[in-house]
Amino acid sequence: MFWSVISRLPEGLGPNPIDDPLIPPFQGDPNTVTPGVAGFFAIFFVAVASIFIIVDMSRRIRRVRYRGEVRERLEAERLAAEQAEAGELAPDVTPADSAGVERRVDRDE
Repeated sequence: MFWSVISRLPEGLGPNPIDDPLIPPFQGDPNTVTPGVAGFFAIFFVAVASIFIIVDMSRRIRRVRYRGEVRERLEAERLAAEQAEAGELAPDVTPADSAGVERRVDRDE
């Protein structure tokens, strides 16, 4: 549908840079034109820089997430300690268990 409408438009409806008399025609083989060594190094540099930026950003995001988790854990422990001082906890419940913080148990110790 779209291409049938486009094919019916009059030729030369918009500017065509190929027919511009000020632009000389290309004299070489268009299949042998390459960016060369400079183009390769430019793209290689962009790729390496992108990888370094992505790795650095993931480290920063991970660091911020861990800091938030530590803050939450410390706040939960502080609240649990305050509740324990006030006598609000049962004797068999530890402050970490009451705050919903998971405790890691190493069985190798």
